[in-house]
Amino acid sequence: MSFKLISDFQPTGDQPTAIKQLVEGLNSETKHQVLLGVTGSGKTFTAANVIQQVNKPTLILSHNKTLAAQLYSEFKQFFPENAVEYFVSYYDYYQPEAYLPTTGTYIEKDLQVNDEIEKLRISASSALLSGRRDVIVVCSVSCIYGIGNPTDFKKNIIEIAVGKVISRNKLLHQLVGALYSRTTEEFKRSTFRVKGDTVDVNLSYADYAVRISFFGDEIESIETFDPLHGTIIEKHEDFRIYPANIFVTAPDTLQNAMVNIQDDMVKHVAFLKSQGKDIEAKRI
Repeated sequence: MSFKLISDFQPTGDQPTAIKQLVEGLNSETKHQVLLGVTGSGKTFTAANVIQQVNKPTLILSHNKTLAAQLYSEFKQFFPENAVEYFVSYYDYYQPEAYLPTTGTYIEKDLQVNDEIEKLRISASSALLSGRRDVIVVCSVSCIYGIGNPTDFKKNIIEIAVGKVISRNKLLHQLVGALYSRTTEEFKRSTFRVKGDTVDVNLSYADYAVRISFFGDEIESIETFDPLHGTIIEKHEDFRIYPANIFVTAPDTLQNAMVNIQDDMVKHVAFLKSQGKDIEAKRI
């Protein structure tokens, strides 16, 4: 799908020339280009026109969350039919663990995660791995930090389709592997519930849930619905369920890590015992 810019305005003044020069520079692989303009001169609208003409997935990097949120809102308005995503740090508060040797004080790590921002981060990762080319990701500089392995994230995508033969229990195992949690109480985001031959999944990256109905070991129907009111939104012939967390790990990677950790533990226990440190060895 191509980028489709929707606006009541057309480029005016110096904007047509700027758009033409920026597009030519990108097509000729010019490494650096700078768009100059005072506040309110329409730089965001100019950039939107460039994105539409170049028609490639775009990363918009902002130096702080506030400006990133403003740009996200504006590009959502310019491209309502395309995938405009938001990716910033999801910590409202973060206190790393610390130790003060002068007083012997240990400060435990403390943090608070913003659930809505976490949803948007997972939505951005899902859009990038969906195969779509019409994706704009607006982010802060925190995007340069590690966010998990995209290969592992992709391995844990669950693809379902009407008529597909898969046991209900196997699907449940796949959901757990994708870091969804089973619940019998509050049906909140990143959880799933089971009622007979029906499995409801409250997606981690969207404001709707998906209902999968089985007939034996065959998927009979797939529907998205409003988890708050239960109203059906749309019926689907096929559907992709993306992992509940960007730090998901593939089963083989997890198994290899567990084996390596166990081997390291055995070696270190032997080392501590050779030093006469039996208590420290027991703690490990």
